[in-house]
Amino acid sequence: MNRRTVLKTAGALGVTASVGIPAATESAVAVEGGESAHWTEEHVEEIELTDDNTAPVIDHEPDQISEDRLVWDTWPLRNRDGSMAQFNGWQIIFSLTADPNRPEVDVPGDRHDWARISYFYSRDGKSWQEGGVVLEEDEFLGDQTWAGSAMYDPDEEQIYHFYTAADSFPDVRQRLAVAVGGSIETGPHGVEITGPQEHHIIGEADGEMYQTFEQGDEQGMAHAFRDPWYFQHPETGEDLLVFEGNTPTGATVPGQDSWNGNIGVMRATSDDLTEWELLPPVLEAVGVNQELERPHYIFQNGNWYLFFITHEHTYAPGLQGPEGLHGFVGDSMYDPDMEPLNESSLVIANPEEEPFQAYSWDAMQHGSNMVAQSFLNFRGDIDSLDTIGDRSPEEQREIFGGTLAPSLKVNLDGDETRIVTEKADGYVPPSGGRGGNGR
Repeated sequence: MNRRTVLKTAGALGVTASVGIPAATESAVAVEGGESAHWTEEHVEEIELTDDNTAPVIDHEPDQISEDRLVWDTWPLRNRDGSMAQFNGWQIIFSLTADPNRPEVDVPGDRHDWARISYFYSRDGKSWQEGGVVLEEDEFLGDQTWAGSAMYDPDEEQIYHFYTAADSFPDVRQRLAVAVGGSIETGPHGVEITGPQEHHIIGEADGEMYQTFEQGDEQGMAHAFRDPWYFQHPETGEDLLVFEGNTPTGATVPGQDSWNGNIGVMRATSDDLTEWELLPPVLEAVGVNQELERPHYIFQNGNWYLFFITHEHTYAPGLQGPEGLHGFVGDSMYDPDMEPLNESSLVIANPEEEPFQAYSWDAMQHGSNMVAQSFLNFRGDIDSLDTIGDRSPEEQREIFGGTLAPSLKVNLDGDETRIVTEKADGYVPPSGGRGGNGR
């Protein structure tokens, strides 16, 4: 493989640490919007399942980490610098959850309209105990809370919880929000998140860089403006978010350009992180894929690794790919020459025997490698997610996992990756593993 010259060593960049990118300095120049990179048809045509990118078949029944709720998209509580937060030996994760006993949740697909964010805590990063729903029912914005990220500021001793404020189906308008103010209390037997939180809308699609609900509805396509993931720019120290969006193309009927996913950026304009401005997208997939979900970064050896997930049914007509985790690598946030990992971008795919067994991989740095955590989705004889609704409610509930799947250790080597081994169900690296700016 022809490796890019941007895949430099830390020493060549003058980095003092063995991983990551130089810490911010007072002389750092603020980030300006730049040219987007592109996920292309040529990249997708290179997609092929191999031993290096195919997850093992999940051949056991993972433990249900919640006694009475379905669990799916999950993310860790991180410090402001991107490292994993710990509190007297406890780690915390957050998950989208829903009560399957609600009369409105007849089948697993109904869970999205009743999504709430719950928290779990553990001393070993794998034996998770349920803490409860974290955002109060009468306080969060939108009709349901969809995926995001969470940052703990140790100086302020409070949580910044970034989430998607989504309206109810069928419209599902989406805005980006933050809840500020949760504090952590620990004891020998557990963790409690307490205190009032203030909720703020921090981002809405502008119709120019990011397609609005009305623009998507006009061309008959789903709308995406969700999944805010917080990070500090490793060189300037600016507070930033990446999120999933769509690029306006002007299409008024479904066509190739209607599959127009992108990964957007926002920058905080207030110290309290309640006011933000939109920046241009860092990656676009017009004509390729409609949904580049849950984008996030790993910074290692001077490289910016951008990851996202996507479904097999969100590719544009004539293109195909598996349920998978994808990645690109460049030397800055705006790098139009950013290259797809493994030439195709595919990092993790489900095996052909179980093409829908897991989803929503979250890549977290762990030494010179990474760990990808996901949830147990649908298992069994399934041709497509689109046909699951044809089955009886009882069968749909039986084949849905609704808990954390085995995590995967993945080797990162320049612009190549390789699945190394399967880890414990729901394993999240401790604070020594850094998923953020890697300081």
